[in-house]
Amino acid sequence: MERFTISLDAQLAEQFDALIAARGYSHRSEAVRDLIRAAIESDRQRQAPTGHCVANLSYVFDHHERELAERLTAVQHDHHDLIVAAMHSHLDHANCLESVILKGPTAEVRAFADALIAERGVRHGALNVIATEVDGGRDHRHGGKAHRHADGAAHVHYRPAR
Repeated sequence: MERFTISLDAQLAEQFDALIAARGYSHRSEAVRDLIRAAIESDRQRQAPTGHCVANLSYVFDHHERELAERLTAVQHDHHDLIVAAMHSHLDHANCLESVILKGPTAEVRAFADALIAERGVRHGALNVIATEVDGGRDHRHGGKAHRHADGAAHVHYRPAR
């Protein structure tokens, strides 16, 4: 582990300590590591989408909007290879919240999210993307033991990018 020292004026240090206490950190080091990780990920997000990712797409929509539920379902079925899971929640008599967990090529995930959010009647859409590294090997380890899928099917692991 690398160590480095930073200097903060008293007011900034006080504000930082209040922030890390509010977020439940037990010490400054882990808070600084998370801030650095967030800055690196934010910088990745500004770049053109490349590689693979995992993501959460959340949006609110009016289920009374004409044929919107059918359109949303059709868009999701057209991209079933990207969708890991979806959750649907009724907020009130007119509004629903959906959260869709995605994984796949970043450009495809973003295009899917943009298409879904652009549907008439969808509001408050947001996509949270986390860059990943992909291991596409068929042989891998579970619990320290070598493992091969009996059907020989490709098995892909997504790990958060470092």
